Amino acid sequence: MGLARGRWRIGLTAGVLGSLLAGALAASPGAAGAGPDGPTDYTIDVDTARTGAKIDDTMYGVFYEDINRAADGGLYAELVQNRSFEYSTDDNTAYTSLTSWDVAGAARVLNDDGRLNARNRNYLSMDAGSTVTNSGYNTGIAVIRGRRYDFSVWARTDASARAPLTIGITDSTGDLATARRVTARGGWAKYEASFTATRTSANGRLSVRAGAPVALDMISLFPRDTYKGRENGLRKDLAQKIADLRPGFLRFPGGCLVNTGSHEAYDEQSGWQRKRSYQWKDTIGPVEQRATNSNFWGYNQSYGLGYYEYFQFAEDTGAMPLPVVPALVTGCGQNKATDDDALLKRHIQDTLDLIEFANGPVTSEWGRKRADMGHPKPFRLTHLEVGNEENLPEAFFARFKKFREAIEAAYPDVTVISNSGPDDSGSTFDTAWKLNREANVDMVDEHYYNSPRWFLENNGRYDSYDRGGPKVFLGEYASQGNRFSDSLSEAAFMTGLERNADIVKLASYAPLLANEDYVQWKPNMIWFDNDQSWGSANYETQKLFMRNVGDEVVPSTASGTPATTGPITGAVGLSTWATSAAYDDVKVTGEDGGTLLADDFSAGDAQWRKSTGRGSWTVRDGAYVQSDETAEDTLVTAGDPNWSNYDLEVKATKKAGKEGFLVAFGVQDTGNHYWWNLGGWNNTRSAVEKSTDGGKQTMAEDGTTIDTGRSYDLRVEVRGRQVTLYLDGKKWGSFTDDKPAEPFRQVVTRDKATGELIVKVVNARAAQARTEIGLGAGARVAPEARVTTLTADPAAENTEDERPVAPKTSLFKGVDDTFSYTFPAHSVTFLRIKTE
Repeated sequence: MGLARGRWRIGLTAGVLGSLLAGALAASPGAAGAGPDGPTDYTIDVDTARTGAKIDDTMYGVFYEDINRAADGGLYAELVQNRSFEYSTDDNTAYTSLTSWDVAGAARVLNDDGRLNARNRNYLSMDAGSTVTNSGYNTGIAVIRGRRYDFSVWARTDASARAPLTIGITDSTGDLATARRVTARGGWAKYEASFTATRTSANGRLSVRAGAPVALDMISLFPRDTYKGRENGLRKDLAQKIADLRPGFLRFPGGCLVNTGSHEAYDEQSGWQRKRSYQWKDTIGPVEQRATNSNFWGYNQSYGLGYYEYFQFAEDTGAMPLPVVPALVTGCGQNKATDDDALLKRHIQDTLDLIEFANGPVTSEWGRKRADMGHPKPFRLTHLEVGNEENLPEAFFARFKKFREAIEAAYPDVTVISNSGPDDSGSTFDTAWKLNREANVDMVDEHYYNSPRWFLENNGRYDSYDRGGPKVFLGEYASQGNRFSDSLSEAAFMTGLERNADIVKLASYAPLLANEDYVQWKPNMIWFDNDQSWGSANYETQKLFMRNVGDEVVPSTASGTPATTGPITGAVGLSTWATSAAYDDVKVTGEDGGTLLADDFSAGDAQWRKSTGRGSWTVRDGAYVQSDETAEDTLVTAGDPNWSNYDLEVKATKKAGKEGFLVAFGVQDTGNHYWWNLGGWNNTRSAVEKSTDGGKQTMAEDGTTIDTGRSYDLRVEVRGRQVTLYLDGKKWGSFTDDKPAEPFRQVVTRDKATGELIVKVVNARAAQARTEIGLGAGARVAPEARVTTLTADPAAENTEDERPVAPKTSLFKGVDDTFSYTFPAHSVTFLRIKTE
């Protein structure tokens, strides 16, 4: 998971395709052919006698990251939060060692030689008569009437003393299960009990009452009914939704959490490492001996869901395991590289040990550890990724080569995957790809989170990739929303991925999971709360593609939608992001040389509209100043939204704060405009971003940063769809925004096992698409096709209470070597046609 688009991650405005492609989508195009039912809008010609790119079984998979509480409180079925009392203010200022616990009586957390083990350092000391109660996650602990729940605890008493423990599950209205009792005695030992819930509740609490002095640790409550019945297992409904996708691979354990954080940070008091980078060896072995670590996304992770469980889950779902290991170059806004050669060598050896853990025989050191955990057979690891979204491509690649050299020497059959940074283009992307090509890397991971329009415009992205160069792993992508319109744009893009299956070998939407009460990132594929889960519109689209892949591409072509493009039009604007800045001498000049706007702010700010209502804008010392250093997106605008072909000039000065300044043009409203973002991303780079209905895409960028207190002269020239930008009189960059956002896309594949052609069509426009489909003269096909269709209002979203986006199946009679089919407005359709 990356932060290049992080500031836009919290969602979009409604009507993405409606306003984004108004006209091009709403208008019905002219007849492109004729079918039995009259004029058609489009034609699709399929060359069934030829075969295109082979599609691997692993083409589509899932990317799992512990973001949005995806592990503890999510996929990992443990119901108790902070079960080992390891939460700390060192990890999160809101945490204490008793977070999620209420104490009645005398109980305190200790960290001394009486602890359970070296990694599980804190434990709870309880006096006789005291009670502790855990509130779980979200609104509480969810239990279902008639279901079994397994309790366990590690306990210790002094010498041979006995300590009865009474365990109960309750909510505000009373008991949820009959209380159980266990008796602890002597040194640390594990005690267990089970419950059958007598009522259903999403607000339960687990309580433990001590009848005598006792020390407790690892207080746990699990549903008996985990996915595949695994002990220390996964929440069944979430795991099943992932399994229902039939993923070809499972990328784990994450993105940013893998390569961020401190690599070696010791707690001075205890000598134990806190805030370690994600290291796989911390996550295996007996659960009570695994560390608790802080997560990049702001909360703690228990590592109860660790590498063994990830490998097991991949096996259970038939997915290829694809772990990601840190390259010791941070990404995700943390641009640091380690110079500790010994530490680098240790991480390389840890990676070799990981492969042995996955594939080694039981006679090897790490293969034996896997066998001891219950899996003597190898997990058949074939692919491994080093690094994630590093913003320092040269530093990353120098270390990547050392990882690759060591892995290929010891395990030549393992494919080592590199990456290209956090975005779809730009200097980091270009440099990374150059290094990867020159070193003949097998596969490169690309990540991007862009607007729906970007996905509609870039269906042909991989058409021009070098067929002799590295293959592509599209490890993270999404269109910045969970509306059906977002999934339509992604579906249109996916037809291009399949058409280029010889280049794009792996692809996964991201992120996978989100707990609705702990959201760091939107959009997400699967949402959940304590007791329910639901797939987004994007999930339903991904599932259709993942379950209807095919084995090979069948060459096909389609007619397009007539383009209706005009010049870039719009007003102008000024903005800031977590920064105070001053603007002066704003001037807009038309192509005839006439002045459209001139403002030196000597008469105040009457010409400017505070579009977002954020920030503190005042005229001060002859300039227009935004003084709130915490406010984000403080856009103010001036001028006519019908302006075109003009020059915008402005003086800008950063006063204080994290970033630089934002100068907008082509402004239609707060969600539809361009802006020149100078000193963005914590003043690490600059870019022109295009906003369409709130979704962003990058048009041009470089590494420019902004100095505080310095005045900059900015000039933006808009001519038709061409934009040229000047910084202090020198050309900074330019772009032409003329890619068509084609709403009608298709791809055809062949399923060898069933003998079917799979015709996949996306119609993202607001009118139905009457289409003539030609399979070639004399093509021998069955007269019926099995049809699966997704169609809904573009603004529709699946929620906890409503699922308006769901597939519908039907039969279509009338298939021949040439036939007509009408694809609904706003739809994704799969036609499976039997051939001889």
